[in-house]
Amino acid sequence: MGDVTVRPIEARDAARWRELFTAYGVFYETEFDDAVLDGVWAWLMDAQHLLFCLVAEHGGEVVGFAHVREQPDTFTAGPAWFLDDLYTVPEVRGSGAGTALLAAIEQHARGHGGGTIRWITAADNERAQRVYDRVATRTTWVTYEKEV
Repeated sequence: MGDVTVRPIEARDAARWRELFTAYGVFYETEFDDAVLDGVWAWLMDAQHLLFCLVAEHGGEVVGFAHVREQPDTFTAGPAWFLDDLYTVPEVRGSGAGTALLAAIEQHARGHGGGTIRWITAADNERAQRVYDRVATRTTWVTYEKEV
């Protein structure tokens, strides 16, 4: 596939990000309405918001993204990071684009105080888990959620 470049998202990426984030929702059987798409985009364009986005580019085209947020870690009294979403277009899966995004998140974390990077994925997303098993440690924590 060639070189993949990872960089922070920019305003010029709006249409492509919207396309990719919508596809990410489809992958997880979720439909994002305009309010969600507009709301998340506003967060990404707000330099003061805890959520930020890195994009993977190949041949001048954005082919993937990662949404990451800083969070305080009570076990260390330092920073930690949560990878909310990672997506690459099907055509580049297996090319290293996802791994490049993960490496860029690690580099960002190191440059901003270190800490632990955490993320979750669906139990049936085995392809992603093969990548994650190469670059991180699978934990024994059980995840719960409750809508309020």
